[in-house]
Amino acid sequence: MEDPSLLSPSETSISSETPSSTSTLSQELQRQRPDSQNFVVPHLCVSSVRTLTSHISCLALHDNLLYAASGEDINVYDLTTHTHIDTFTNNNPTSGSVKSISFHKGKIFTAHQDSKIRVWQITAAKRHRLVSTLPTVKDFLRRSILPKNYVRVRRHKKRLWIEHNDAVSGLAMANSFMYSVSWDKCLKIWRTSDLRCVESVKAHDDAINAVAVSAAGTVYTAAADGCIRVWERAGGGEGRTHTLITTLEKHKSTVNALALSGDGSSLFSGGCDRWILVWKREEGANANHMATTQALVGHTGPVLCLITVNDMIISGSSDQTVRIWSQTVDRRYYCALVLEGHVKPVKSLAAVSSGDSSDDVVSICSGSLDGEIKVWEVSAALNPKS
Repeated sequence: MEDPSLLSPSETSISSETPSSTSTLSQELQRQRPDSQNFVVPHLCVSSVRTLTSHISCLALHDNLLYAASGEDINVYDLTTHTHIDTFTNNNPTSGSVKSISFHKGKIFTAHQDSKIRVWQITAAKRHRLVSTLPTVKDFLRRSILPKNYVRVRRHKKRLWIEHNDAVSGLAMANSFMYSVSWDKCLKIWRTSDLRCVESVKAHDDAINAVAVSAAGTVYTAAADGCIRVWERAGGGEGRTHTLITTLEKHKSTVNALALSGDGSSLFSGGCDRWILVWKREEGANANHMATTQALVGHTGPVLCLITVNDMIISGSSDQTVRIWSQTVDRRYYCALVLEGHVKPVKSLAAVSSGDSSDDVVSICSGSLDGEIKVWEVSAALNPKS
């Protein structure tokens, strides 16, 4: 594959799309006051990049670097300078597309179609070097000695319990653990200090599509069986194994995406039924039960991705749009903005805020199956509706 740095700017570098009449979002903010009756959320599509492959499978942001998975390749862009800085791949054509990207203590973790998780390190020259593949060879050899470590994955096939046996669809980090989910219906927990798999849970009856973990260690998994399941460590967090706390079954079909509020008190889920559901844990005797407090309706196609930033929910859909949901004064969500411009389904989102005040700007990156990444700037000063 050609080096993207040698290709034309329209194909490889982030090119400005900002209208000349609106040079910055801050100028737009000055023109539109939130107390105006005709207030429209100031927003701009400031840049875009088209990759050489047909779709974007995953986006992730870390230290102002945008990681964009496109097929087997991961392109890295500097959001400050809007330049391409690296492309890395494992050089294995059978690995398939990258499904998820996560970060922990200077390492980059990528989930792949071939059921592997790969670990990378960024060098001083901002190049990415493969340092391990999970499960590690050491862990594999140590476990393979004992027959009890093998589980049946098909009628005539067994594998070690530390291995996923289908595409790894999601990764999440919390404290010193990494959580991975797969189309093999399993949730696995990995210790990041030595990269060992310490637990495997048969979590669903169908392929798992998403995982989210709160700072307190509560794990949420969502699957094609239409269920969301909530897991916690046995013994009030002191145990070594995860137990099922509750199953959430309000979606009418496959659940594709999960996201948590900043404080972990709310869970958001999006599915093929086109809904985004807002969940909150009940208090008192029913503390293990979660109830839906709102269903957000607006997308005309399946919801494929969800993220949260600055108390906003951002969703992407097969209807080719990105929607931004803000809160009213009574803490209910409404659709504040629809971002249009993609010509195929929006598969992945990533966002970063310049701060916590209402004058700040949120940078939103949206990746689509049209192979294009768009970078939007949106005011954090969304107008509260009464």
